[in-house]
Amino acid sequence: MSLKNYLESIRGKTIAVIGIGISNTPLIELLLDAGFSVTACDKRERNQFDPALLADLAGKGCRLVLGPDYLEHLNQDLIFRTPGLHPRYLEKARQRGSQITSEMEVFFEVCPCPIIAVTGSDGKTTTTTIISQLLSAAGRKVYVGGNIGHPLLAEADTMSSDGVAVLELSSFQLMTMERSPQIAVLTNLAPNHLDIHTDMAEYVAAKERIFRFQTSVDKLVCNWDNDITRELSRKAPSKVFYFTRKAEPSLGAFLWEDAIWMRNDAGVRMVLPLSEIRLPGIHNVENYMAAIAAVDGLVEDEAIRVFARNFGGVEHRIEFVRELRGVRWYNDAIASSPSRTAACLNSFRQKVILLAGGKDKGVSYRDLGPLINDHVKSLILCGATAKVIRESVEQAENYASLPITEVPDWAQAVQRAAAIAQSGDVVVMSPASTSFDMFPNFMEKGKYFKEQVNALV
Repeated sequence: MSLKNYLESIRGKTIAVIGIGISNTPLIELLLDAGFSVTACDKRERNQFDPALLADLAGKGCRLVLGPDYLEHLNQDLIFRTPGLHPRYLEKARQRGSQITSEMEVFFEVCPCPIIAVTGSDGKTTTTTIISQLLSAAGRKVYVGGNIGHPLLAEADTMSSDGVAVLELSSFQLMTMERSPQIAVLTNLAPNHLDIHTDMAEYVAAKERIFRFQTSVDKLVCNWDNDITRELSRKAPSKVFYFTRKAEPSLGAFLWEDAIWMRNDAGVRMVLPLSEIRLPGIHNVENYMAAIAAVDGLVEDEAIRVFARNFGGVEHRIEFVRELRGVRWYNDAIASSPSRTAACLNSFRQKVILLAGGKDKGVSYRDLGPLINDHVKSLILCGATAKVIRESVEQAENYASLPITEVPDWAQAVQRAAAIAQSGDVVVMSPASTSFDMFPNFMEKGKYFKEQVNALV
């Protein structure tokens, strides 16, 4: 079905769009331009928006429902859910007869080209970026969307059928999906977003939907080394390719003699020497293995090697900021969970000065404490999780009086790190927590951190 045909199929229905943010504003404008009666709802108050945006939407006939009661009186025929809103908050509207959908669900229905989608607890964005850029290097027209890139639904009718849509999908986007991509990538799974999901089982079930509706001609790329993803893969209706550092799969990417090798139905071959990967850390080797398994047969090996030699990484993901007086500063603002910070710490061969903390999202820090003791020479904490991170460190069996400082804000965290760092040191901000206690998102937190670091003299 084309986007035009989809819009005609819902002609005459009243529509509500929950969330006036990056992903849904183009959707609202698309529906208004197509002549629909649209109500846009958001929990933020009017003074928290750009006045020009609200004036533009109202000028096109959009009804605005803003503030804490934004979900109270939903009765529209069709409701587009914002990805961060748990479906349980729309259950009353569903019971009253409303149909619940989302921008991404409709995109899967109308996308004219094959879809490769990536999900997992960690590594999603880097893996998605590597896949999309490898395909571009191979001459394919690539459309990047989901959690990165930009919303694609509004331009679906202009997309080429011989292109490829490459999407990064969160558990919130997946949990109501009833379609799966032709190629699905599941990087790993660990406790995450438990402040929103009912429990870990619900979180895993949401991730499972990335392959649940595949067919036998589709492909799932899955992490063999992660117990949860390996077990989930047994449910796949599609052909499963694994990536692993610890085994040699019958199909998939694996490590052998300091290189990434790929085995498919045609045999086994060496694809990428580890020495040619510019990104630091074994987790980025895993990201490359996942991407190589995903694009196997679509991208020549030499193009992969050329790309790896030049790709410096994605912003906010162990991003090198600057070197000042022999001290190297890194921004890992994306690390919104203990497992991501663990991967960051394991990326450096030396002990680092770690800046961590943020909003608590209900995950355990117990396993992070011992790792911090092993990999950190000084710990600077800020934000709501400062106390629990400190406890995880001090209660660990390997605690040996690691210097720990708590500061009220990130500007002072940077100043403290600058005061104690010596030539040869590495300073990394890797929060192990979400940013929502002080920032609207991790990008703003990372941007602020970089501004503070670049202001040092």
